[in-house]
Amino acid sequence: MHKFDYLNPTSLQQVTELLKSDHKGTAIIAGGTDLLDRLKERLLKPRKVLNLKNIPELREVRKTNGLKLGALITIAEIADDPYIHRHYPALAQAALSIATPQLRNMGTLGGNLAQRPRCWYFRGSEYHCLKKGGRKCFAVEGLNKYHAILGGGPCYIVHPSDLALVLIAYRASIEIVG
Repeated sequence: MHKFDYLNPTSLQQVTELLKSDHKGTAIIAGGTDLLDRLKERLLKPRKVLNLKNIPELREVRKTNGLKLGALITIAEIADDPYIHRHYPALAQAALSIATPQLRNMGTLGGNLAQRPRCWYFRGSEYHCLKKGGRKCFAVEGLNKYHAILGGGPCYIVHPSDLALVLIAYRASIEIVG
């Protein structure tokens, strides 16, 4: 891993100000299950890493007039919540199907929705694929077992989020700040 500045903002306003100053050179971390892999694999070399864990409003859970979940709610909290089981059973089931208990305890809703592709060409440092600014999708002629087979193109990677489709089915919306 290379060196970077580690920042701990305590408000959304601080986050937006920090990102305004260097959004291309800044990576955001919450649970870290995806970001740490990309840092270790040297797929990402940010100048700054911005930790969101100290922002209380991102942990918000509101269970009236529907459901409002902050980006920092963990996958385990979604999977274990009795209200979600009762009123949004597909969401609870999808959360429970994600990875292992350890990863569900660390992983967040925001991270699951924003994670980067799991394609071995994207993750492999020896390939300069479309997702990394290259000229071709190596999966078209190469190993493509977990890639899109219908539609797709020019890149045939599928989104890795386990929760995104369920949230779409429930007609969820996302609030973006900044």
